Amino acid sequence: MAGRWRKQRSAALAAVMWLASQPATAADAIVVGSKIDTEGALLCPLVSIALKAHGIPVIEKCGTGATQVVRKALLAGEIDAYPEYTGNAPYLIKNVRFAPGTFRDPLRGHAAGAAADLQQNGIVWLQPAPANVTYGFAIPARLAAAERIATLAQLAAYINAGKPFKAVVSQEFVDRADGLKAFEHAYGFQLKPSQLIILPGGNTAQTESAAARGTSGANAAMSYSTDGQLSALGLVSLCDGGAAADIYQPLLTIRSAALKKYPAVPAIVDPVFATLDTATLSRLNAQIVVGGLPGAQVAEQYLRQKGFIK
Repeated sequence: MAGRWRKQRSAALAAVMWLASQPATAADAIVVGSKIDTEGALLCPLVSIALKAHGIPVIEKCGTGATQVVRKALLAGEIDAYPEYTGNAPYLIKNVRFAPGTFRDPLRGHAAGAAADLQQNGIVWLQPAPANVTYGFAIPARLAAAERIATLAQLAAYINAGKPFKAVVSQEFVDRADGLKAFEHAYGFQLKPSQLIILPGGNTAQTESAAARGTSGANAAMSYSTDGQLSALGLVSLCDGGAAADIYQPLLTIRSAALKKYPAVPAIVDPVFATLDTATLSRLNAQIVVGGLPGAQVAEQYLRQKGFIK
């Protein structure tokens, strides 16, 4: 009889262990997505690995799509969370008119965006990282030296003088009011369609590589302030001086229902994001683009170095 009981107990234990080894299902896991750029490939596993280390089941859908695609997936409940940026609030939260200048101030921007998204969509904004991931332009270092271009004001003068200029950009950068239009308005230039090479995605590793190679006559690229590949590509980022771009701090956006199921998420994720300043994000992004490491590997190494996981 005792032997039979031991066999039953062993079978039950084996069943429990087997269940524990199975992948989490969408019903009991947080589904984490991201955008399809280099930083998304870093931040998505950064969140996922940290949550898993604290026993929260996670399904990863890193590289979900461009901004509007991943946002739609969040609102539809296809994913539960993804890293977003504070300055994107006016373009993601419909029927809300934010006061001018709101997103030039990091505290005001986060507070306004968080309140509007929670009220309208039930989306919670966690605490933002100190990094400021803004749009910008990068040009080959040799062009910058030859034409003495270090700022966007000087680039505008170069463009307005009718000198050769062709930029590789994303469709989103062209369409958005805080993208190309903001720079044209702030610095007094206007690019012709023939001066733009438009890529469908927002991955600056692609735009900058094309500019570095001079693809189809390109000598400039849309860039982000946290891009880590610029020096390796022989490009330099031009100073905005605060005239055009809003502040874009990375943070995790998460559905209220998912947060209700796992209320410990902010206590896990917020301390990680608090360590991500602009220089740190640039360095980590460089390990992916220049070093060729997978985003998940870079994320795990960083979490271990900082003591967030063992």
